[in-house]
Amino acid sequence: MSYLDNEGAPAWKAWLTTTDHKRIALMYLSLIAPLFLAAMSLGVTMRIKHLHGGDFLISAQTYNELFTLHGVVMIFMFVIPGLATVFGNFFLPILIGARDVAFPRVNLLSVYLFAAGCALALFSIVTRGGAADTGWTFYVPFSVRTGTDVSLAVFSVFVLGLSSILTGLNFIVTTHRLRAPGMSFHRMPLFVWASYATAWIQVLVTPVIGITMILVILERFFNVGLFDPAKGGDPLMYQHLFWTYSHPAVYIMIIPAMGAVTEVIPTFCHKNVYGYKAIAYSSLGIAFFGSLVWGHHMFTSGMAELADMIFSLLTMIVAVPSAIKIFNWTATLYKGSIELTPALLYALSFVFLFAIGGITGIIQGALAVNVFLHDTYWVVGHFHYVMFGGTGFGFFAALLYWFPKMFGRMYNPKPAYWAWALMFVGFNVFYFTFLVLGTMGMPRRYYAHLPQYDTAQLLASAGAFTMVSGILILAGDLVWALFKGARAPDNPWGGMTLEWKTASPPPKENFKERPVITSGPYEFNPGRRA
Repeated sequence: MSYLDNEGAPAWKAWLTTTDHKRIALMYLSLIAPLFLAAMSLGVTMRIKHLHGGDFLISAQTYNELFTLHGVVMIFMFVIPGLATVFGNFFLPILIGARDVAFPRVNLLSVYLFAAGCALALFSIVTRGGAADTGWTFYVPFSVRTGTDVSLAVFSVFVLGLSSILTGLNFIVTTHRLRAPGMSFHRMPLFVWASYATAWIQVLVTPVIGITMILVILERFFNVGLFDPAKGGDPLMYQHLFWTYSHPAVYIMIIPAMGAVTEVIPTFCHKNVYGYKAIAYSSLGIAFFGSLVWGHHMFTSGMAELADMIFSLLTMIVAVPSAIKIFNWTATLYKGSIELTPALLYALSFVFLFAIGGITGIIQGALAVNVFLHDTYWVVGHFHYVMFGGTGFGFFAALLYWFPKMFGRMYNPKPAYWAWALMFVGFNVFYFTFLVLGTMGMPRRYYAHLPQYDTAQLLASAGAFTMVSGILILAGDLVWALFKGARAPDNPWGGMTLEWKTASPPPKENFKERPVITSGPYEFNPGRRA
């Protein structure tokens, strides 16, 4: 019996009260997908605005609200939770041979907290104060002085953080306690390693952002003077607290994408993954060192020179485990029998775009260069190469790879190829132009720009519209596949991990009989398809 069957209960009740990890994953997907499209629409509006350099289409205040809402939705409601909540929830138990996560009811609570956090953020738009206009970082002292409804927006981030903590706890306990007989840590698929490393970041650093958001609310309502310098507060302390969470949050976003890409590449190269242990432990290395480098966001904020130098050095060190992954992915491709499917194209795009994001980050991490590039369009370009070029393309690679298993349907590969081409070309035209604008000195977050930036802004907007058209084509292809796609076989790609050894879609408790593991996860058998 498929997990999609309601077993006689009304469909709405069966879904809203479910404790099945697979259904909860789809509930997350059903929330995240429209939020992503809504945030994308806000980005398109800002791009239309920049087709003209002066006052055009929207006011400066509306522009500030748009880029704040765009950032909050994209980061806290798509990029951070996306891969972990959807693919982590769906596949982590299956990949380790478990029937469900360790705490199914806590898992259901986490999705309701996520929905509540999203609702609070969106409700803040229509309250009397209006949408927050501070940027997604909510920097003080502006965030404690503005008349917009910052309090409701930051409280929504607190609620979303609580959901994230519960998910992380569930994944840690599930990984430790529910592995199938014979599955040692070194026999776990690498997506499980990535989800496990991400879970530790969620549990250890998310409370920091939660506490910080509550302190902002206290500052606004009770004038306690924690951050506002006019009341004796320290705005630099806010930045330390915020980035103590928000830089490790970059790895909450990117490590699951790395794990998904590590599953896609060996499957479509038809060979074993190169350097299993190096990839596994580099996930933990990224999680550890990535939690120590928050200060590189603050090089122009007035920290001590010694602190600047230490954070700059740590920024260079965190590139090492990322480089290990890129080397091992490339080595896995070497002499492989490569099958260039849409999922692999998105995975390879992830590797390429994340490498650019990493290199531009190292450039930005150099103290002297950072002073010149800070708060320019270079930062926006670098950020999107990592966040969307990395996590976004990784999300699409995972979705295309696991779509047949999740829904029991096959999508049409031709539109997926066209979508990839438009997205890849459009993305690079869009955000590489931002890097160029940054070197030209264009400040970020300005609603208007000077005439010397007109050509580059026009080119960036053309790239954005091209990329968005690709996203819409891919979305249409997958929606069509849900209703009209051919039935998927159990193992359409010839994968060797446990999810391909059960039905498509999986039964309610994942396996008819609990598997017993006798070998590693990537012992490839050419031509194995069911």
